Amino acid sequence: MRGRTLLVGTVALLLLAGCTGGAQENPDDVADQGYQSGDGSTTTWAEGDRTGPLELAGTDFEGTAQDVADWRGDVVVLNTWYANCPPCRAEAPDLAALSTDYAADGVQVLGINRTDDAGTALAFERQFEVPYPSLADTDGAAIAALQGTVPINAVPTTVVLDRSGKVAGRILGLADPSTLRSMIDELLAEPAPTT
Repeated sequence: MRGRTLLVGTVALLLLAGCTGGAQENPDDVADQGYQSGDGSTTTWAEGDRTGPLELAGTDFEGTAQDVADWRGDVVVLNTWYANCPPCRAEAPDLAALSTDYAADGVQVLGINRTDDAGTALAFERQFEVPYPSLADTDGAAIAALQGTVPINAVPTTVVLDRSGKVAGRILGLADPSTLRSMIDELLAEPAPTT
């Protein structure tokens, strides 16, 4: 009996080692499954240290063109997500509420989804009553545009642009609602950009 327990334990360790080894050999495996957990860490940049303006455009899951340049003068919240990503599902109600609560204050929210087809993405949006659009980013162009300005090391990641379209903040992983709202409030309090 002891030998069989030892054998089962050894097989279990080998299987675990196999999963770990595969992830180390190809770190993109986790991202391709839809999410790579972030720790919720937040980075903000002072007004003089911000990069941008970010150029990001594409088509949403309903076929409508979206371009963040159209929202210059507003604070923009960008959120990468995937329908089967547990932290994405956890933060969806908070992001939907944020979008509704700040709509009249000049805050725009745009999702970015590089994995789902339209049916899956739209079902997610209906389930969580998401009032804002999401880019269908299967070609990775939107993520590449973000990566050129701010590292996106996890899904979900939330990036906040100031009213000039510059990257002002980033949250890796599940976004804490109070942290995100504080970040937005601070940006709304900044002087409006001059044109």
